[in-house]
Amino acid sequence: MSETPRPAPPPDVPQGSSRRSPARAPATVAVTSGRPARVPDGPLNAPIVMASTYHAGGDVGYGRYGNPTWEMLEAAVGTLEGGTATSFASGMAATAAVLELVPPGGTVIAQEQAYYGTVSLLRDHERNGRLKVRPVDLTAGASRDALAGADMVWVESPTNPLLLVVDVAQLMTDAREVGAIGVVDNTFATPILRRPLAEGAAVVVHSATKYLSGHSDLLLGLAVADSPEVAQRIVAHRSHHGSVPGSFEAWLALRGMRTLHVRMQQAQANAAVLAARLRGHPAVTAVHYPGSGAMVSIEVSGDADIVDAMCARTFVWVNATSLGGVESSLERRRRWPGESAAVPETLVRLSVGIEDVDDLWADLAAALPAR
Repeated sequence: MSETPRPAPPPDVPQGSSRRSPARAPATVAVTSGRPARVPDGPLNAPIVMASTYHAGGDVGYGRYGNPTWEMLEAAVGTLEGGTATSFASGMAATAAVLELVPPGGTVIAQEQAYYGTVSLLRDHERNGRLKVRPVDLTAGASRDALAGADMVWVESPTNPLLLVVDVAQLMTDAREVGAIGVVDNTFATPILRRPLAEGAAVVVHSATKYLSGHSDLLLGLAVADSPEVAQRIVAHRSHHGSVPGSFEAWLALRGMRTLHVRMQQAQANAAVLAARLRGHPAVTAVHYPGSGAMVSIEVSGDADIVDAMCARTFVWVNATSLGGVESSLERRRRWPGESAAVPETLVRLSVGIEDVDDLWADLAAALPAR
């Protein structure tokens, strides 16, 4: 079956207006984009369209090819990131689709320490002969010679979970010069703090399960491309592989995005305070905080059992995997078998939420082991 054309996103200006939409701050875009057209008695919010089947003669054709609720979310995220967005059933589904841009037998340069789900998928592809993986410490900067021969450069900044920082703009410039597709996982920073397409990336990936939706109640991913041609290849993968999001999940993610700016602002302010206080705690041997964002990682004195017990003692903080919700969560990352051996056994990743910072500190300080 031929690929159904993607329907056009809704306009950013009132219906009938001829003026172009001016550049607006991300906080405004998060609230105003992905809205239905302004018509008398029209809804302010995008409705949930629960449909697998459509009347013939339109642009969608079938539920695997499109849905008006997805398209509102994609319009909003695409406007925020400055590209064309495609939504998926999860962040890993988006990652898998973007990796399909690499030709068979091609080479992907990836960070040595990164999200273990991405690293595991790359290793699987390499074992199966689908592609070659060349690990590079991108936080130290990579020369053009190191990038030579690459078909794709995949980067996180800050990295998960050590929160190391990469010079994204320089790396993406170098990737383009060697003919590689530059991909940035922007889950941690969000388009509130970084817009990688403006720094030269070809594709941005999000686990929208995290900050974009912000309420720990859905699984969803997005890939945002800087060109319509790349976006169409990503859409085709989604259609053929069936990795489509649910309508309700897309609606929830769009609803959550309306408060992205204020959530990030509060969580980041809390993270900065906690990072400073943690540096002075005798049971904390190292604090990893890049100076922005709401993720903090700490290394705690003792062994894995002591740190696991610490994570289980909190009342305000939630001992759980995932991140980016309004609630603060923490976990010892090496409890997962797939986590990199470069991550210390006693490293705890903190996803700082929007609660009162003094309550967060009191709860965490009481749980930390005594020295």
